[in-house]
Amino acid sequence: MISVITGASAGIGAAAAAELSRRGHRVVLVGRDERRLKEIAGGLSGPKGEVLRCDFASLEDVRRLASQLLERYERIGVLANNAGVWSRTRQITSDGHELMVQVNHLAPFLLTHSLADHVDRVVTTSSRAARTGKLDVDDLSRARRRWNAWIQYGDTKQANALFTVALAARGTAATCFHPGVIRTGFAPDALLMRLFLATPGYAKPPEHGARPLAYLATHEDGIKHAGRYFDGETPAERLPATMTDPDLAERLWRSTLAATHP
Repeated sequence: MISVITGASAGIGAAAAAELSRRGHRVVLVGRDERRLKEIAGGLSGPKGEVLRCDFASLEDVRRLASQLLERYERIGVLANNAGVWSRTRQITSDGHELMVQVNHLAPFLLTHSLADHVDRVVTTSSRAARTGKLDVDDLSRARRRWNAWIQYGDTKQANALFTVALAARGTAATCFHPGVIRTGFAPDALLMRLFLATPGYAKPPEHGARPLAYLATHEDGIKHAGRYFDGETPAERLPATMTDPDLAERLWRSTLAATHP
């Protein structure tokens, strides 16, 4: 089975690549740092890993990645949308979008949409921060609203959950999950993350965060609970409507399609 993992040069993505390789998957590692990707691919215990470089801050890079995947693989068993970013300052990409919404939502949407007919399962790394999201589907980059790093991050993680709902409505076995607070290079200049990392026993190793990804990529729950948000390996209950509303998910889908297919 071919499993494509984005954000695979470190952290959860690298740990998930190791686990899926151990289970016999042929892993395609995607990320910005080709040297690191090759190091991780070389250390996999299962089938030989393959490497494709892509920077999600460039939608042209994402389109090129999709073309490469379609050329190389007739069928992709699992697409793991794991690449993500947090930025303390508001940055605009060359495509004209706020950085976090492009890397965390627009780019994985574009990749998934481009591969949709060739993928069996989609697993997306979301976050409990999705509960705080206050998306405006007509202002994804918060150009007309107050911008704050954690508010915008919550918006992008809410978008992950709604994207999962919309994918499932289109017949795709799509799930998303909260991995926990993980010791990675994520948000290194964020005071909140420094506090989490300084609290003994609170933050977990990358392998902990990779477990739900590997679970949803291999277990029947990844198909049976299509459209659901998981907290670890368990479908979450009592989620806010902002993460589950099918009408909002469809409105986000249309807005994202327009942003990624100008």
